[in-house]
Amino acid sequence: MMHEKLLHFISSGHQFNSDEIEMITTYFEPVNYSKNTIIEAEGKVPEYLYYIVTGYLRLFYTDQNGAEVTTHINCPPGFFTSYFNFINQTKSDENVECITACELLRISKENLDVLTAASSAMKDFSISVFQQSVTYNENRSKELSTLSAEQRYLKLIENYPEIIQNVPVQHIASFLGMKPESLSRIRKKIIT
Repeated sequence: MMHEKLLHFISSGHQFNSDEIEMITTYFEPVNYSKNTIIEAEGKVPEYLYYIVTGYLRLFYTDQNGAEVTTHINCPPGFFTSYFNFINQTKSDENVECITACELLRISKENLDVLTAASSAMKDFSISVFQQSVTYNENRSKELSTLSAEQRYLKLIENYPEIIQNVPVQHIASFLGMKPESLSRIRKKIIT
């Protein structure tokens, strides 16, 4: 069942033959994690690229004042890791944490390399995933610098309404570049 979601996700726009599908289901290992589990720790090379079947993950680091800064929250389905560090196999300065209980499929860099070498469709798909990641991060940087706090919040709940029920306010506020109190004021204003 978990692999079906992944296969459906990667098959949109890419054709895979039965051998490739078998390799994908072999190399993507199903794992379950409980809420608040750090699955990739800062100071280490990220071991896996995760496909999120269910649940919410975040990327965060601790600033010089000891505050956690959330830089990314997923909205399923999709892939998740500290991409730059995973691809380059360098130490990450961020943690990957399960905000909720999560059902994931994970693949190591070594196995991803084997898969992309054996399958041109998987190689093309991998390139498109990383291009989407770069585009997402560029758009996010632009939004943080050009949109007001209220506009950023409204855009987030318009695109991902389920995030409010699943992700604590302090993580959403941090992700949007504001303090939890500011987010509370914005939410009150919108409701009234």
